[in-house]
Amino acid sequence: MYDLIVIGGGPAGMTAALYALRNGKSVLVLEKHGFGGQITYSPKVENYPGTREMSGNEFADKLLDQILSLGAEVELEKAVSVEAAGGHKLVKTEEGSAFEAMTVVIATGVKHRMLGLPGESELVGNGISFCAVCDGDFFSGQTVCVAGGGNSALQEAILLAEKCKEVVILQDLPELTGEATLQSILRSRSNVRIETNRKIVGIQTKDGGLAGVTVSDRVTGEERTIPCDGLFVAIGLIPENGPFAALAELNEYGYFASGEDCLTRTPGVFVAGDCRSKSVRQLTTACADGAVAALAACRYVNERK
Repeated sequence: MYDLIVIGGGPAGMTAALYALRNGKSVLVLEKHGFGGQITYSPKVENYPGTREMSGNEFADKLLDQILSLGAEVELEKAVSVEAAGGHKLVKTEEGSAFEAMTVVIATGVKHRMLGLPGESELVGNGISFCAVCDGDFFSGQTVCVAGGGNSALQEAILLAEKCKEVVILQDLPELTGEATLQSILRSRSNVRIETNRKIVGIQTKDGGLAGVTVSDRVTGEERTIPCDGLFVAIGLIPENGPFAALAELNEYGYFASGEDCLTRTPGVFVAGDCRSKSVRQLTTACADGAVAALAACRYVNERK
């Protein structure tokens, strides 16, 4: 039986493993795809303290190497349930495995809602981005499009308008749905163009990178191409917390309704990272959650050994 099982191999999950291992605990990390999570889509990370520049993949590789060197065990399996049985937890996977631990940190992260266009995934990190804070500087003085019209899209557009030559907001509904204050800010910017009833139906490339987007007018059906250097997709995030709803309360959007202490209603089960309800989702906040959750798990284990 492990002291801790971490569900999710992103920055929050691997940081949780790191802190638990350095506290002398045995740790198993379950990751269904590849280690690193959303950060691996960032070709450059320039806002992580103490590191001038690195790629998201580089960060993930180094963190994985670090926890493996400390004795972490990893399994490429998808956790589908956690059962609280007596003084331990039983984690079952889609592949049919079952693992026991005294504590569990759920760090399942989120996935960005995509447009569903051919070639879209291949351009993530090479013209298509999801975070203006992370990637906005790469498009300074250039033209970018923002897909979406809600608060997240408008906030992204405001940040981009400070750096880019032109920002084109493409909303597939008749009007923007974000707050009036945000709309007012954007409408006052001379380098922002708002187009509603515009559905992105295609992506144009040149030399392997993004060159423009093709949009369809939802009223007339007319299609045209908008040249751009970048496309920021802000049409929502999808948490994957449903299988664990019996252990930890979810809010109306499906995120874990846990505070900065990363606690849940189930003793010995903690949550960390983007899967938790929070106002800021950045690499630094994910790592911070991992540390908080792991130290709470260590205290739980120490009190029962």
